[in-house]
Amino acid sequence: MAYFLLRLLVRCLAALPLRAAIALGRHWGRLCANVLRIRRREVLDTLVRCFPEKSPAERLAIYRGVWQNQCLTIVEVARYMGGRVDEVAGRMEVIGQAGVQSLLDDTSRGCLVLISHLGNYPLLAFNVPRLFHRRLSFIFKEFRSPAVNRAWNELHEKAGVTGIPAKNAYRPALRALRNGDILGFMLDQNRPASEGLFVPFFSRTASTSPGLALMSYQSGCPVIPVFARRAPDGHHIVEIGTPVPPPAGRDKNTLLAATARYTALLEDAIRAHPDQWLWLHRRWKSRPPAESPPSP
Repeated sequence: MAYFLLRLLVRCLAALPLRAAIALGRHWGRLCANVLRIRRREVLDTLVRCFPEKSPAERLAIYRGVWQNQCLTIVEVARYMGGRVDEVAGRMEVIGQAGVQSLLDDTSRGCLVLISHLGNYPLLAFNVPRLFHRRLSFIFKEFRSPAVNRAWNELHEKAGVTGIPAKNAYRPALRALRNGDILGFMLDQNRPASEGLFVPFFSRTASTSPGLALMSYQSGCPVIPVFARRAPDGHHIVEIGTPVPPPAGRDKNTLLAATARYTALLEDAIRAHPDQWLWLHRRWKSRPPAESPPSP
């Protein structure tokens, strides 16, 4: 029943005119930010630490922008699921595509792509096969809802995307690279302290997966930063950065340095558009064993 209700919502949002659907998404964003105030105090406290130079009004505007972006993302993904594929493709601009295409043309192997929960990140993933004529595989955490997982997996297949569940993902990910896939890796989520490396992220260290650096070393594939952002007029800009060469080794210090470099690229992209990143995620939840727990 939940699955069919979700499909009904998708069809309803896809049937609306674009302007009406965007207005609805903005209305949902205002509702979450101003009425429900979901995680408002927690996000604002995090923004005080990360942006001490900003005023309380500016930090509040970032919090509201986060909800605007998330609700608009839901509406746009639903319209994509409902068949509005050309509409989405027509509202996406790519900067730096030629460099990645030439890199792919020179090898039968795939490439590693550093992505983030910035802008409309699902639409970025769904459009990679169309842009580069290669299948995309990406590592993801499954949703708690079986209905959402079912709809999400159907959408992956429709877009030519392979989702690799995060648990025990390393071997399937390497296999995807050998098969020539583009492998998307999100590095902006918290990892348990026993599984991550603590690298600087804004004003505090954050537990971060070493998997991207290790995978780059073992496969010999460079890491290409690719970030999406929402322009003021509503269309999406995808910026492709300069490839980062593979680490020289797999010892802890080398992997730590590479992971810190990737995280610095993420931070730069988020600082440029802080209202479009997923501050609702508890990024600094895991702490080093020697560090006392943060105060409430």
